[in-house]
Amino acid sequence: MVSPIFKDLTNAIRFLSIDAIQKANSGHPGLPMGMADVAAVLFKYYLRFNPKNPSWINRDRFVLSAGHGSMLLYSLLYLTGYKSVSIKDIQNFRQLNSICAGHPEYEKNSGIETTTGPLGQGLSNAVGMSIAEEIMKKKFGSSLINHKTYVIASDGDLMEGISHEVMSLAGHLKLKNLIVLFDNNKISIDGSTKLTVSDNYRKRFESYGWCFHEINGHNEKQISKAIKKSINSKKPNLISCKTIIGYGSPNKSGKASSHGAALGEKEVKLVRKKLNWRYEPFKIPTEILNEWRKIGKKGILEEKKWNKVYNKKSKKIKDEFSRIINNKLPKNFNKIIEEQKRKFFDLKLNIASRQASANFLEAVTKNLPELVGGSADLSGSNNTKTKYSSIIKPSNFNGNYIHYGVREHGMAGIMNGIALHGGIIPYGGTFLIFLDYCKPSLRLSAFMGLKVIYIFSHDSIGLGEDGPTHQPIEHLAHLRAIPNLNVFRPADTIETLECWEIALKSITNPSVIALSRQKIPFVTETLTKKNMSSLGGYELKKANSNPEVTLIASGSEVHIAIDAFAKLQTANINSKVVSMPCQELFDKQPKEYKEKVIKKNSIKISIEASSVFGWKKYVGSEGISLGMKSFGKSAPTKALYEKFNLTSDSIVKLAKKMLGK
Repeated sequence: MVSPIFKDLTNAIRFLSIDAIQKANSGHPGLPMGMADVAAVLFKYYLRFNPKNPSWINRDRFVLSAGHGSMLLYSLLYLTGYKSVSIKDIQNFRQLNSICAGHPEYEKNSGIETTTGPLGQGLSNAVGMSIAEEIMKKKFGSSLINHKTYVIASDGDLMEGISHEVMSLAGHLKLKNLIVLFDNNKISIDGSTKLTVSDNYRKRFESYGWCFHEINGHNEKQISKAIKKSINSKKPNLISCKTIIGYGSPNKSGKASSHGAALGEKEVKLVRKKLNWRYEPFKIPTEILNEWRKIGKKGILEEKKWNKVYNKKSKKIKDEFSRIINNKLPKNFNKIIEEQKRKFFDLKLNIASRQASANFLEAVTKNLPELVGGSADLSGSNNTKTKYSSIIKPSNFNGNYIHYGVREHGMAGIMNGIALHGGIIPYGGTFLIFLDYCKPSLRLSAFMGLKVIYIFSHDSIGLGEDGPTHQPIEHLAHLRAIPNLNVFRPADTIETLECWEIALKSITNPSVIALSRQKIPFVTETLTKKNMSSLGGYELKKANSNPEVTLIASGSEVHIAIDAFAKLQTANINSKVVSMPCQELFDKQPKEYKEKVIKKNSIKISIEASSVFGWKKYVGSEGISLGMKSFGKSAPTKALYEKFNLTSDSIVKLAKKMLGK
């Protein structure tokens, strides 16, 4: 039997949701109606949060992975007293500039912990949050960090491939702080899940190493008992909540028709009658709202208790804790960069940029405890693991390196969750070709403005014999099309260090560092304190006067441009070489600078062992881009560059032809 007050609390969620969706004539009423009971139990009895300080580091995280049910989240935020969501915002659900967007969009200090909508993403983020919590707890102790991550997930979430990747890893790592509340309503957009799913969920999750619970999702006592049991578990937990989609709708409950469209005015009236809700749209009676606000106020006391514990810690611990949760690098970071830059310049190593990246990581890992790396089963190829890397293992999070396994998509989603948690800078590696497997999560890194660093090695046809299945052609162009993402392709050890420095200092955007498999020559001629890569593009070889030819290249092709430069000089053709490690940063430079670097009155040739797409904006209509217009071949690197005319001789021949010489 549901208590009268509890019934009122849940119906407040239901009617705020269906009224907002009806007003917008757009949205998904089925999930908020069906999961209102589960959400109310979680928030009333278990979830630790403070609406007055949504970013309190030791709060429990609540992730609505089933992001289409966004009105459930917005209703909860309003009811519990978050300033970020007003009744006006709810009335403007799905309208321009309302925080109540169609699917939850991450906004700091809002209570919206992550952007969800693409199914499975919230689950992957939650695994990342859980990993981050365990790492932070190991660093600072359970008196400062000790919280849970709760997820509401749908049938669709569990169908997505990413769910298998991340939940398998979560089970392997024994993430006991992770609790998934599965909205098992057996309905998807197309109808009954019987159309597509015959999984035995219990067997599936127990095989992952999870605890599995099955309950009536409309029974307050069963919900509470299952959550309480999960909190005390030594494994991650999945609670299968048997619910009725569109609960309370006389004609649409239990049907796909309640999933993704407004119920209609007549049906909304019928729901009011059936659930005995006598109030006008968007009207929450004072006594019910006060009960919800009391739930929200509990967290204020929780944080006060935590603050007392924090204030008793030593100055050293408090300073370090404050530094990392506020995303500040160590005071000596710039000095470390300067020292390593001098060292790299003096050595002038002709090495693959993936090795240059490893050398940089070797130097900074021990001085940057918040840096946590990993790789999707390619540690030795990406060179993401150093001698200072300590492996995170099941139930042992005293480390800074994660073996993600062959789970590229899961890795990217987990890194987003780690970044969202706070206190950790995540980086992860794979081959650039496998961007195809992790792009949806990477896109959300950029959309949310997260400090996530992607190490993509084997970045061109230069990887050689593995052939076109492993040679990324269109991938750099694809990455450069994503807003708020810096795509770096360094030319030598100095540029690699500079790109890493920029990535680590970036606050509101992720970074991709694309690295060569093959050895490339050291090309930096002058050691400067200035980070030249921060300009995006700069003159590496200057012309004696106004150049006849401007050669623009990135990464492993810069040295080819330099060879061509020398040959052109011998032929009395005045030229210059522009290194372009990051197009995004170059495009942000003042017009005057860009026109100085790339002269209008010279012929322009770009060189990159990737798709020529996107280079036209630099070479112009009269210029030519050398690169890939087809898939590659399986052959040694030298043969491939000759096959596809990516040689200094080809550049010189082309330049002469363009000049009529």
